[in-house]
Amino acid sequence: MDQHIQENVDRLLTYMKEESYKPLTVQELEEVLGIEGSDGFRDFVKSLVYMEERGLVVRTRANRYGLPEKMNLVRGKISGHAKGFAFLIPDEQGVDDVFIPPHEINGALNGDIALVRVTKEDQSGTRREGTVIRILERGQTDIVGTFIDKKSFGFVEADDKKFSVDIFIPKEKTAGAIDGHKVVVHITRWPEGRQSAEGEVTEIIGHKNDPGVDIMSIIYKHGLPQEFPEDVLEQANSVPEQIDEKDLKGRRDLRDEVIVTIDGADAKDLDDAVTVTKLNNGNYKLGVHIADVSHYVTENSPIDREGYERGTSVYLVDRVIPMIPHRLSNGICSLNPQVDRLTLSCEMEINAAGEVVSHEIFDSVIRTTERMTYSDVNSILVDKDEELRTKYEPLVPLFERMEELAAILRQKRTDRGAIDFDFKEAKVIVEEDGHPLDVIIRERSVGEKLIEEFMLAANETVAEHFHWMDVPFIYRIHEDPKEDKLQRFFEFLTNFGLNVKGTANSVHPRALQAIIEGVKGTPEETVISTVMLRSMQQAKYNPNSLGHFGLATEFYTHFTSPIRRYPDLIVHRLIRTYLINGDLTQQTKEKWDARLSEIADHTSSMERRAVEAERDTDELKKAEYMLDKIGEEYDGVISSVTNFGMFVALENTIEGLVHVSYMTDDYYRYDERHFAMIGERTGNVFRIGDEITVRVRDVNKEEQSVDFEIAGMKKQRPRPKGEDMARSKKTRGRGKKEQPERKEIKPEKKPARPDMKGSGGEWSTQSSVKKKKKRKFYEGVPKKKKQK
Repeated sequence: MDQHIQENVDRLLTYMKEESYKPLTVQELEEVLGIEGSDGFRDFVKSLVYMEERGLVVRTRANRYGLPEKMNLVRGKISGHAKGFAFLIPDEQGVDDVFIPPHEINGALNGDIALVRVTKEDQSGTRREGTVIRILERGQTDIVGTFIDKKSFGFVEADDKKFSVDIFIPKEKTAGAIDGHKVVVHITRWPEGRQSAEGEVTEIIGHKNDPGVDIMSIIYKHGLPQEFPEDVLEQANSVPEQIDEKDLKGRRDLRDEVIVTIDGADAKDLDDAVTVTKLNNGNYKLGVHIADVSHYVTENSPIDREGYERGTSVYLVDRVIPMIPHRLSNGICSLNPQVDRLTLSCEMEINAAGEVVSHEIFDSVIRTTERMTYSDVNSILVDKDEELRTKYEPLVPLFERMEELAAILRQKRTDRGAIDFDFKEAKVIVEEDGHPLDVIIRERSVGEKLIEEFMLAANETVAEHFHWMDVPFIYRIHEDPKEDKLQRFFEFLTNFGLNVKGTANSVHPRALQAIIEGVKGTPEETVISTVMLRSMQQAKYNPNSLGHFGLATEFYTHFTSPIRRYPDLIVHRLIRTYLINGDLTQQTKEKWDARLSEIADHTSSMERRAVEAERDTDELKKAEYMLDKIGEEYDGVISSVTNFGMFVALENTIEGLVHVSYMTDDYYRYDERHFAMIGERTGNVFRIGDEITVRVRDVNKEEQSVDFEIAGMKKQRPRPKGEDMARSKKTRGRGKKEQPERKEIKPEKKPARPDMKGSGGEWSTQSSVKKKKKRKFYEGVPKKKKQK
């Protein structure tokens, strides 16, 4: 954008946000802002057009310009639903979504950027309804779906069920697709009135029943990159397989130190190595050595540009889509054992209280002593496996020092209030053709936990170093939870006899940590942790050092994974610029100051894309795994209750829906306040967090859905016969537990220090969970009765 136009946009937005502003005409705005000359007026008009096209301002019928929010309009992204309704997710963070009924969508589709007029709002302002008045930008122009052959023409049914319209394909635009093909369609005409969407087939992925096509469809659906461009591969192939002696100049030589990598058994891109020594003063020296990817991936090179576009590596069930080519990620940049490798190092002296009393950040060369796995380290430290302890005898004291230091660092994090969500993480085991064999729970072993602590310490240390240097930098932030969401979570806790004293705007992370610790080991632990996570904001990248709420730290960044995360590569590049090259010129600062916001926004967006694709492939394979389990019974926990049924999570994390129509022993109504289904005749109660036995009723792989029914339910549901509704409040019945003794958890107030800017945990909320939460209010909204 032209600098003059950007300046006008900034001035206009600042002026219009003033409380006293009323919509003005072009001439009135020109006079107020003192626009002079024909060139100035032309740029000014261009600025208004630019802002109107993007929904930043709205022009009224009287040709006056104002902000959407001052005209009861909301700008945001449409999130569609298979049943025809949608939600508008506002651009402004912390503002509740707007429900859009099917008859008010006006041609908007999932992913579109639109302006919505709020037409209804409850007294709390949290449940709003609206109508789409303008589509500002189409979100999806290429759709993945299944081709349906109609002889003289075809239709494509989108894989994304949020994209609720089928796409008409003229015969000459089918590209030879046959019935059942998975295809990519480019939309050439958008739906309008009774006219359907129209498109042309641009690529045939394969038949929906062919092995691997299901995962490829998800890759295309999310727009994930596949093959690297030719110039990227050429650059990768030009990188030597061994380091050059001239590359060692000025680096600290650590090749004689005992340094190890500890990773999963199947990991090939080893980007972090560690060592721990005990100093004479009783303190520990922790060395975290990270692959120096920035030495090989130079600024604006083909690999750098491609790495920026990809943003992150994507780990799907049966494959990895890497951020940089395998020749680098598995070769010269991977800290393989007993070979020389270039690294950036952060060495920290840590006392018995877990405090970093001094540190150094520098470039180095290392030669790792051993490539260890999490399972072997766990066997050495926990199981005391004699065979492994003998095999790695020289390294056993190192691992024991690591265990000591990790425990100290963990205790320090716990004491300051960091929230540790210990969610079960499932891994789908698949055959070569992609067929799922099993779904297993991955336990966080001692090896994983100690590496986690060391990486957290290094990330915090690097972030704090550059915060106090006061130079442009990129941080990993997690802002404080929104007050209204946290308050709703506190209200939710009362269903489990938990009472949090204080208000949501004064809570310290330690209070939330206390909740997690208080329910540890109980059936409702996962449910409470999940709902707490939903109440928090998403962690993201930002050029401002705003701290991390979930980790309860003022300073945090991502420094430790430059092979698979582009922000880490940028952090390395900035370390090289500021510290190693000593370039602190004003010109350099201005350059990075101008670029980092865009890098932070883009990489945060690419991270969300990766998370969604990873979740989709997991859910797809979990559903496929359950295809031959129909009729089998499992124990689970009610993870969510809505007005149309209950979601039940099994031990292996597979989740399915017990639809209310399958609850046949009574007529059940939904109690929104208590997140419960209550039988009107029997008083049976099913609450969130209750343990329950279910039977697999149906599985739909394409929709990634599993349907359960409650084991032992009668086949026919009796209708209520006018019994006293007060009976529904009885506490007897399946799924109803005794109320636990009420606990009070008193939150600590945030420190009064003016420089303490809390932010939050290293977790990303799942959009599927959010969708379920929203659905409970709007699923099954009764249709308007036809007038006679």
